Amino acid sequence: MDFFRQQDRARRQTRLLIVAFSAAVLAILVAMNLLTLTIFGRFQSAEQGWFSPSFWLANGQVVALTSAVTLGTILLASLYRTLQLRGGGSQVARELGGVEVDGSTTDPLRRRLLNIVEEMAIASGVPVPEVFVLDHEDGINAFAAGWSPSDAAVAVTRGALENLNREELQGVIAHEFSHVFNGDMRLNIRLMGVLFGILVLAVAGRRMLSSMRFTSGRNRNASAILLIALAVMIIGYIGLFFGRWIQAAVSRQREYLADASAVQFTRSPDGIAGALKKIGASTAGSQLVVNTQEVGHMLFASSLSSRLMATHPPLVDRITRVQPSFDPSEFAEIAASMARHREARAARAEQEAVEAARPAHALPGGISLEADRLAEQVGQPGLAQMLTVAALLAEIPAPLERAAHSDEWAPELLLFLLIAADRELRERQLLMVAETLGSDSEAQVSKLLTIEPDLPVRLRLPLLEMAFPALRRRPHAQLLDFMRLVDRLIEADGRTTVFEYVMARLLNREIEDVLRPPRRMVGGRARLQDHAAAVADLIAIFAHHGQPDDALAAGDARAAAVERIDGIETVDSDAGRDWQGRLDAIFRELDDLSLDARRELIEALVRSARTDGRIVAAEYELLRLVAGLLRVPLPVPAAPGA
Repeated sequence: MDFFRQQDRARRQTRLLIVAFSAAVLAILVAMNLLTLTIFGRFQSAEQGWFSPSFWLANGQVVALTSAVTLGTILLASLYRTLQLRGGGSQVARELGGVEVDGSTTDPLRRRLLNIVEEMAIASGVPVPEVFVLDHEDGINAFAAGWSPSDAAVAVTRGALENLNREELQGVIAHEFSHVFNGDMRLNIRLMGVLFGILVLAVAGRRMLSSMRFTSGRNRNASAILLIALAVMIIGYIGLFFGRWIQAAVSRQREYLADASAVQFTRSPDGIAGALKKIGASTAGSQLVVNTQEVGHMLFASSLSSRLMATHPPLVDRITRVQPSFDPSEFAEIAASMARHREARAARAEQEAVEAARPAHALPGGISLEADRLAEQVGQPGLAQMLTVAALLAEIPAPLERAAHSDEWAPELLLFLLIAADRELRERQLLMVAETLGSDSEAQVSKLLTIEPDLPVRLRLPLLEMAFPALRRRPHAQLLDFMRLVDRLIEADGRTTVFEYVMARLLNREIEDVLRPPRRMVGGRARLQDHAAAVADLIAIFAHHGQPDDALAAGDARAAAVERIDGIETVDSDAGRDWQGRLDAIFRELDDLSLDARRELIEALVRSARTDGRIVAAEYELLRLVAGLLRVPLPVPAAPGA
């Protein structure tokens, strides 16, 4: 399950989608031209036929006008729908009736869902998506939608919340995160826009037919117009049929991959298999009340009964691929069990038991991040990461967790992370907060400082990630003011720590993604060798922060980084000089790296970090930043050192 290979696959599928869409549009154009030529075509003589050059010369204007109107209608409709969806995954979820899960919710089922999503996101190194529940849906289903991980949303139905236990729900969320990692979400959004463009012809023909019912008796040309409207509607629906067929074909094979990824993430086939079995056993199945034809390809399980147009493989096939010993006769037993036991009643007790069984001081080790296995580890959060993050989140004091989830106080929580320990500097920073956001915000930051004056280093990035979803919902003008305040707080003491720099740049990325959601696929065409000087400088700065007091060890770290990259030389520059400005310039230059080059670069940084056998906090924070800016989901390693 190579993240970089799957991103390439998503690109190829996007190109195939464009080819298939173009073929469908071409077929519609041919059909529409045949229709108009049949009605309006002019034959200059009895001997002149359809294939006569003179016929096409005489009717060129009809063909040109028909093609322009048809093609313009389809393309403008597709563009209109795509622009409608520029809000990303949250807009899709709201269109389907989704209700966002508030971070301060006390409902045990929603709290469990939010915990699972946060654990999965933080463990895998992607932004925490917004979380929605389709309250009106009894069927068991879910989906992930968005243009990129930064504007993604995960939604589950009420039926999934109430009928799935924690392990099964975790399997479903892992399945959806696979679509996030593998670039499927962008393809899904494009499919929605494309299909709407084809559908608009059918709708136009249908409305023409409907309007003619009231004018047919008063219009001498009514019969001809009725025939045209009927023909346009038929051509539109034939085009839509092939569009739906393309939609289904693109979707089916991806579901097998996502199921396998869910097993790999959770290290348990029982979770994803249990969810699929309950769909088969439930009377509601995975069917949704809302019209899902437009979004059927992005759901966890099929919402259509048609096998020809099915966007998902047969349910039994999916189960047996995960659990080869499955017997369909088990459905009856599972149905009886679901009737006897409602998971909603046990959810709170289950969650409390999980928390009680976890020692508050224990921190299970995450993966040992290894350069040689990076391609396997990126985008593949496993059970070790999930346990690591669950333990980290359990360590976070309740007031800080509530603030991170709060729409009102999430910005103040982020500012709290930047306040200095020095009393005089702290007072100046708090004054800046009061001047920009007001006295209430300053009081809230001061309150958080009183609650947790010495926050452990390992909890900073998780809190940062938890607060991002609430921050994204702020008005754009407030986001820009907030970013300027963050820069002022960082510059207050005349020096910038690695964490301050990382936080500022990750915030910049989040805010830029809100203001201008990324529309292009991850990765360009450049190699590392095309930016050799920038790569060498990045490695030098990284090694310096990993070994700030040992020049010899920093040299070893630089050498380890470049040992497997041809054409990159180590540089013994003054890595501590103006490193923030140099990093900003480096990141701008490396934005066009190919996927393979991005993997090589992160592998090099991991080799550098591991030269002393451990990854310290500064190294992990910089790794997280590099991966975040390059749009590569970096998993949580074994707990970084202080």
